[in-house]
This record gives sequence, C-alpha cells and structure tokens, in this order.
Amino acid sequence: MDLRQLAALVAVAEHGTFSAAAKSLHTVQSNVSTHVARLERELGVTLVDRTNGRLTDEGQAVVERALRVQNELDALASDVASIGEEVTGGVRFGVIGSIARWLVPRLLGAMRDAHPRVRLVIVEATTTSLVPQLLSGRLDLALLNLPVDDDEIVTETLFEEDLLVVAPEGHPLAERDEVSLVELAEHELLLGPPGTALRNELDAEATAAGVTLRPQAELDGIRLIASLAFEGFGAAILPATAVPGWLQGRWRRVTVPELTPRTVGAARRRRGLPSAPARALADVLRGVVDEQGPGQPGLHLTSERE
Repeated sequence: MDLRQLAALVAVAEHGTFSAAAKSLHTVQSNVSTHVARLERELGVTLVDRTNGRLTDEGQAVVERALRVQNELDALASDVASIGEEVTGGVRFGVIGSIARWLVPRLLGAMRDAHPRVRLVIVEATTTSLVPQLLSGRLDLALLNLPVDDDEIVTETLFEEDLLVVAPEGHPLAERDEVSLVELAEHELLLGPPGTALRNELDAEATAAGVTLRPQAELDGIRLIASLAFEGFGAAILPATAVPGWLQGRWRRVTVPELTPRTVGAARRRRGLPSAPARALADVLRGVVDEQGPGQPGLHLTSERE
C-alpha cells in the first residue's frame, strides 16, 4: 500500500469516475485504475463498484481513513515549514451560516494581519453537515451550535447568543422593544420548515409557553430568512449574530426574554494533533470573539472566555 493508491481512491470518491479522477490528478485513467486495483488486491476487497463507479462500504471506510492520512501529511509539512518562521500552510474552517455574516469578515482580517502566509478555506453549512466533514478530515476546525453529541469531537464553548425578532418598519412588532412568546404567536412570522434545527427549538419553546407559532412563509436557510426580514417581507426570529451590530436598515431588533440563548463553540477531531495553521486559526478565532463579541448585540461571552 502506498500514498498514490490512496490518493487515486480518494480522487475517484470525490470526482465520481476514474476518468474525472485521473484529470484531477493530472494523469491518465489507466494509472488510476491500476492504483485502485492494486489496493483492492492488497486489502482483499472490492473498493469501487465498476458497474456504477460508486464506492463499496469497504471503499468508503478506506477513503475516510485515507483522508485522515492525507491531512496528517499536510499537517506535518505545515508544522515543519512553520518552525522558526511564519506559520504557513492551509487550513479548512467550517462555520454555520447564521454566524458567518458577523464573524467571517473580522476573522479574515485578523488572519491576514497575524498569519499572512496561511491559506484559509471557509465552508458555510449547518452543524449537522459540518460535523461529518470534521470527522472525515475534510475540515480542520469548525464553529458550531453546541452541544455536539459525538465522542470523536472535542469542543470549546466560545459564546452564547440570544434569539431575537427582526421586525421591518411598519410591522406592529417594530413598535416594541421586547415581546413575549404569547404575543409573538399573534403574528405570522418568517420561519424555517419543520424539522430544521432552529424551527425545532422555537416550536419546543412555544409549546412550553402554550402557544403555536404561525408561519407567514417557511424557508430553509437562516440567511435567506434574515435577508427577507431586512428587506421588509415580514418579521423573523433569528440568532443574534445573524443580525450584526454594524448592519442597519429600516427594521428593528426586538428581544424575546423567554427564548433560551444558543451556545456556540469551536470544534475539532479528538484524534490527531491539529496542524500549525489550524492552531493559529483557533487562537485568532478566540481573539476575534473576545475582542468583537462585547460589541455585538445579543452575544454573551461565556465564563471560560471572559
């Protein structure tokens, strides 16, 4: 078994066909086929179903392990290159969409100033989508809603954020500074569809208060809901970081004291030492949260970050 064989199998998994994998590796299809076939012979199993080009269960297991091997090799090269000089190398960072608008501009600026030779790749997705990417090694670090129920993930709480109402100018809720869940239930709201994380949280809180939230429209995506609220299409319940303090418009923030704040933290794989660029990013992330967090309405640093 050698690294070329593992790289060939990973390329097939990522690109779907032997020919596309060969193109991505800048080689010919026969080389990719040969590497995969030799790996199959050595392991004594079929890794790719030739009838449809999909990985078998054994192939998927090998790819998951191969990705970790590749990540460790990348980390090794970055660590060696960073000894005695600036941190250099790549790091892949996942962030939930509700926080990205507030955090990413500040994080990019801070990383550029502190570690200009680090190449940062940012993936925006939901917590449920980011966790598997962390486990597979496709991400080095992620900012997620907590808790995460997986023993292979290590988390560090960074802050809590309120859930608040954004009400456009002219909406009855825009005349209020604070509103209860009972009062919210009197109005139609822009909500996520049933089954999404935030909608489940809101429905549970509403049920506990003895009311049912009424949707004006159900939209899958917090940033889409926020954009529509900002543009005046209706009122919405959003996490505080989805409404950055610098963002202004013809709408108003309205607090809902009954709603439980969301907990947000950094997460990484338990196994393996993070690379020098990943460690540098984690340090800068903590600094950005500590410096910028107090200025964001509805964001509260937790005791371990204060």
